[in-house]
This record gives sequence, C-alpha cells and structure tokens, in this order.
Amino acid sequence: MNIVVCVKYVPDATADRTFNSSDNTVDRVGVDGLLSELDEYAVEQALQIVESGEGEVTVVTVGPDQASAAVRKALQMGADKGVHIVDDAIHGSDAAATSLLLAEAIKKLDYDLVVFGMASTDGGMGIVPTMVAERLGLPAVTYGSEITADGSNITIRRDGDTATQTIEASGPLVLSVTDQSGEARYPSFKGIMAAKKKPFEEWSLADLGVDASQVGLDAAWTKVASFTPRPPREAGQIVTDEGDGGVKLVEYLASQKFV
Repeated sequence: MNIVVCVKYVPDATADRTFNSSDNTVDRVGVDGLLSELDEYAVEQALQIVESGEGEVTVVTVGPDQASAAVRKALQMGADKGVHIVDDAIHGSDAAATSLLLAEAIKKLDYDLVVFGMASTDGGMGIVPTMVAERLGLPAVTYGSEITADGSNITIRRDGDTATQTIEASGPLVLSVTDQSGEARYPSFKGIMAAKKKPFEEWSLADLGVDASQVGLDAAWTKVASFTPRPPREAGQIVTDEGDGGVKLVEYLASQKFV
C-alpha cells in the first residue's frame, strides 16, 4: 500500500511564539519550529501499515523554507520520500488554500491512502483532512484512536465522550489519527543517515497548476485584525504567617471569588 502522509511544520511550543507585525500572520520564520507532534502519530501509523505488508510512505508539507525540517524528521523516522510545497505566494494561506495545495500535490502522487494527524498543534482546527477528502472525492475516516489495515480496507476505533464507534471503509480514502493511536518512534542513527539519501522534492505553485490568486493572505477567508503581546507575569504576593496565615489565605480566595 502506498501512503501519503500530510504533515505540518509548527512553531515550537517552548519558543517565544508571536505574530508578524507587518500582516498579523503567525511568525513561522523567526522562531524555532518542528514537526507537529500530532503528525508524528500519523507518520507512525503509516509506517506500521507499510511494514506489515508492502509499499512506501511519501510525506508532504506546505510551508516556508524551514518547513523542510518537518519532512526530514519524517524521513528519519522511516518514510521513503518527501515533498515540500514552497512558494512565496503561499504566505498567509488559510485552511481552504492549504487543503487545495495538498490535494493538488496528492493528485500527482501514487497513493492508496492519505493520512493526517487529528489537528495541528498551532492552529488546532482539525478540518484540513476532511477538506482534502472533499477535494479528492474520497471518504474521510477521521479521529482514529486504533487503526487496523487489511489490504485496502481500513478499520478504526473512534472514542467519543459517550460512546465508542467502529468504522470501516475501503481505500483509497483519507484517514486522520489521534494521539492515542500509538507512540511515535524516535529516529535512529541509521535512520538519520539514511534520510540524507532519500528522494526529496520541492514543488511550487506552477508545479501544482495553482494560481497565486487562490492562495495567500489576500485569498484567506479570515484575517487577524490585531494582536497584543501577553503582559509579563507579575510577581506573586508573599504572606508571612504570623499565626493568621489561614485567615489571610481565605480572605485572598474570597477576594478573587474562589470561595
């Protein structure tokens, strides 16, 4: 089974994340980034499916030059090929434009299954998998916490708040997995060295046949009107217990309407 995994390069959660002052878009260049943790689970499930049979895993991402790091991480984990969609006109694209770019890229690849993480760790929307499925005319089997593959047949367990569902579908299809689907592997030294020789392509809008007017900030359905940096945390109040510490604590909690 040939599998395409769509991944995202996101700002590191431990870094000082911010917006660009010029257009209020997320700064993805001036901050450290990495492969979205939720997408690591998608790569892992794709690798497990291929390892249980045959085929290959191709990883696709959309983003600035730095986004190649997300693909290379997936190649180090064991994916076979990488595609990076990069073009200056893509800057500021929303979910609709991103799904268009991914769908057009997937059409150029040989695939039986398309896999996503359940959402991105920066945006958290979780709608791109179903939007790509709609553009490709494929069924979407989403939020799988347990995945079983039997040839082109995919079965997932979806755990909800009040019930657990078992869903079956035949490929080709779009699948998204949750962080409960199985711990993602760490790249080994052998995998890191092997990744350097694996096929890696960069595709532009022209390569996909997408016009610049269809993507970017000007084509986005929503924009950030303004932003204000979070104020620095103020120093806490120190209370010296002189026998009345409990009273002072209750008074403080009452003033904050906790009690």
